[in-house]
Amino acid sequence: MNSTHEKLAQSLKLTLDEDQLTNCMRCGFCQTACPTFIETGLEAASPRGRIALMKAVVDGLMEPDESFRSQMDLCLGCRACEPACPSDVKYGQLIEQTRAAIAAEKPYSMPVRIVRKTFLQGVFPHRRRLKLIGKTLSFYQKSGLQKFARNSGAMKLFPDHLQQLEQALPDVSGDGLEELWSKAGFPYRRETTDSGSGLMVIPAAGDTVGRVGMFRGCIMDVMFAPTNVNTVRLLRQAGFEIVIPEEQVCCGALHAHAGEMGDAKQLAGRNIWAFGEANVDYIASNAGGCGALLKEYDHLMRAEPDERLSQAAVRFADQVKDISELLHNLGRPLEPIHAEAGKDDAAVAVTYQDSCHLRNVMRVQEEPRQLMSQLPGVQLCELQGAEVCCGSAGIYNLTQTEMSTTLLDHKMEHVEATGAKVIVTSNPGCLLQMKWGIERAGLQNGVEAVHLADFLAKQVRMEDQLD
Repeated sequence: MNSTHEKLAQSLKLTLDEDQLTNCMRCGFCQTACPTFIETGLEAASPRGRIALMKAVVDGLMEPDESFRSQMDLCLGCRACEPACPSDVKYGQLIEQTRAAIAAEKPYSMPVRIVRKTFLQGVFPHRRRLKLIGKTLSFYQKSGLQKFARNSGAMKLFPDHLQQLEQALPDVSGDGLEELWSKAGFPYRRETTDSGSGLMVIPAAGDTVGRVGMFRGCIMDVMFAPTNVNTVRLLRQAGFEIVIPEEQVCCGALHAHAGEMGDAKQLAGRNIWAFGEANVDYIASNAGGCGALLKEYDHLMRAEPDERLSQAAVRFADQVKDISELLHNLGRPLEPIHAEAGKDDAAVAVTYQDSCHLRNVMRVQEEPRQLMSQLPGVQLCELQGAEVCCGSAGIYNLTQTEMSTTLLDHKMEHVEATGAKVIVTSNPGCLLQMKWGIERAGLQNGVEAVHLADFLAKQVRMEDQLD
């Protein structure tokens, strides 16, 4: 065993949770839930197979060579195996621990290291830099540069999948949630916590049923800020007072998935402190990937030497709710606009693609469907394989393009079979992936992909009306 492999093997022995490794009974229930196993049929590409590989390295039976690393990288991290597992193996924890060990002991190539450092450390943790990216994208789209790049053939310098992803980009405003809300003239006030950090507080429409901290996210607030606005409008209409802590940062999900656990913990600590000071009943997430990690801050911070921080993480995780949970289970009922509609021949055909982390980690799947099914004039068409990952998985569609596009193309075949005109989902990555799928399938003129919050905002009466 060469020195690099030996160091990685030792790191895995110290990092991997032995209890979780031995909990796997090798029953195989996870295989029918695993997208990469379904596509390849390879045992090593299944959760059971990957756990066997991890255990073989820990037991000294194999080297953590390139084939080992490639199978860990091929995993989507969708965690569909966890609900299917009768032994409740925490596979998500194992794959993140493995990737953390790989990131620490086996250096990436220089280009990959530059990209990781630039985005994971230089961009996502810093809101001002994220806003600058948003302003730059907005300028690119509105100045004519985007049109020039497409018409001049400059985009052909990029791989096909990047060209298609560029076509699927939403219109970016350049402003975040707070800026769009204040520019719209909607009601809010400013408050200051005991430590001097700022809060934007938006009153409930009517009687208040609870105080909710809004997690605005990083990608959500750059590329999908109008969706954040619609989320707040819906929560306000349902009777929630909404609090937006200025000091909140990126959730750390991309860092955790990439094995940068130290950075993920630092970001988690800042969020736990920011929302703790806001004195809220719940913490609202409208992005399945973000919500899943927020929900697992207790696990992420369990070994922190500061006991107060680990205890605060438990409380934080317990407060995290997806917006569909808040709207369906805890808020006042929303009033549909089309109260008299609902005939099948006039109904809009809609299908729903589950966010993997919302379904498999937060265990939310019925609330979004029920919110849509209760709307007159909406015909919900269940999507075959809605529980299967669409292939987005953070930056998976950039790092594992072949597998990602294979999963996406199969997904779009099932979408076409529903006859739906609208694809609804609950995560920004999934939304971009479905928009890309529409481009790949040539369905731009007949099908659209929207976030659940945006779909609901067009279907219910709200006090805050957008122009």
